[in-house]
Amino acid sequence: MSRHVAIVTDSTAYLPQRTMERHGITAVPLTVVLGDQALEEGTEISARSLALALQKRRPVTTSRPSPEVFATTYRELAEAGATAIVSLHLSSEFSGTYDAAVLAAREAPVPVRVVDTGMVAMALGFCALAAAQTTQAGGSVDEAVAAAEKRAASTSAYFYVDTLDYLRRGGRIGAAQALLGSALAVKPLLELDGGRIELLEKVRTASKAIARLEELVVERAGGSEVDIAVHHLAAPDRASALADRLRDRVPCMAELHVSEVGAVIGAHTGPGLLGAVVSPR
Repeated sequence: MSRHVAIVTDSTAYLPQRTMERHGITAVPLTVVLGDQALEEGTEISARSLALALQKRRPVTTSRPSPEVFATTYRELAEAGATAIVSLHLSSEFSGTYDAAVLAAREAPVPVRVVDTGMVAMALGFCALAAAQTTQAGGSVDEAVAAAEKRAASTSAYFYVDTLDYLRRGGRIGAAQALLGSALAVKPLLELDGGRIELLEKVRTASKAIARLEELVVERAGGSEVDIAVHHLAAPDRASALADRLRDRVPCMAELHVSEVGAVIGAHTGPGLLGAVVSPR
């Protein structure tokens, strides 16, 4: 039997379904708890429903997949012919997803390499794609992990949020805690750094913050071949306009993905999120 390395990620990668199917990537869903309902991200709760719940100030929390869910996924992939698995997940600073995968990997019927990418959203998605493309070309587990880690090391992610309140409630803002006293007076720009969301800059208005976000992406892209993702939550016009401007300003862009984040990330950022991921090839 030929060697087949399967690629697993989680629902916070926000990869389009057709992309996952084309590259043979399996996504394990995280859970959103809305009131007393536990709902799987991507299948049982939409970003729109989540945004409405947040706007109505309904209690929303998130939960990692159980080790049993990962164990089932690994077993099914092995039964389908996988002889090894690379399992790539969002930053362990945000979620216990990585830990759950590690627990399941110990009992899996085939070798499983679990990787904490330190990424989230399409910053994670690009890592999963890099690993999948490597295995599709005949690469080994080590080569797939190396490709994902190389992509993670070179990828940058920037975020604009209308308010820090959702990040504060979820305990996800790290050094940006210093902003809380003046959160209502500024529009923060955040970045993904060391697996955490950190304050990058404070800007006085939303329009200036979004313009600065655009400049950061253009500067980071430079003249190299890059993939870019634009994310939003309940802000499709903002995302579309930013994507259009980036098409004009980043001539070396290989692929551009525009998508609404799912419920898990949306629960911690709130409506109005605008994010951009820059990932050199």
